Amino acid sequence: MSTTDPALGAPTPAPERTPVRLDAELDPGLSRGMWLVKWLLAIPHYIVLLFLWLAFGVATVIAGVAILFTGRYPRSLFDFNVGVLRWSWRVSYYASSGGLGTDRYPPFSLGEHPDYPARLSIAYPERLGRGLVLVKWWLLAIPHYLVLATLFGAASGTDREATAAPGLLTVLTLVAGVVLLFTRRYPRSLFDLIVGFNRWQYRVFAYVFLMTDQYPPFRLDQGGPEPAADTVAPAGPFPAAPQPA
Repeated sequence: MSTTDPALGAPTPAPERTPVRLDAELDPGLSRGMWLVKWLLAIPHYIVLLFLWLAFGVATVIAGVAILFTGRYPRSLFDFNVGVLRWSWRVSYYASSGGLGTDRYPPFSLGEHPDYPARLSIAYPERLGRGLVLVKWWLLAIPHYLVLATLFGAASGTDREATAAPGLLTVLTLVAGVVLLFTRRYPRSLFDLIVGFNRWQYRVFAYVFLMTDQYPPFRLDQGGPEPAADTVAPAGPFPAAPQPA
């Protein structure tokens, strides 16, 4: 599919879609104050996710070795890791910086739940660059790490006087909660922005956890549903990550 450049009147290729699809639907009847206790209600999920993320780390290391020698991500490990990210996104959307956009309790599941208002999918790559395994999760992703540090905050100072500034996502989510508490309305523009930042985050996750070789775009795709290919804004001036020969 192509778009037309208004300055030249000539068709230009539409920006490439990313393999990561993150969607969210804002519940129309959110409770005013339930967001104040959702973190408490989600504790069982946090406990399970602690162990799942430990397994996620082990699976990623094993997958990295497999990619290095075969150029393929073992499908069973890929499906498991996607499930952990999917589960994490649902819990985050319900209880924390994902946006507090639903009062529906997230399911205890690695699988897809199309009826749940927070959904995540990652396309399985048939082949991956073997050499990229060694550099993309740290060197190539450094610019994105700087962005994520802004979104989630970073600790600073000495061991005795360490301080942690709240990240932008935390502040925006808190603002949304306060507005909801006093007006019973969730500002749609704020919701779209929060989901856009989370979409950026999970695209980076998929890249640094070796699940795709497509470099995450430096763009903010706002809104609950994943934007269509012909409506995505052009990426910034940052080049795609180099591919091995």
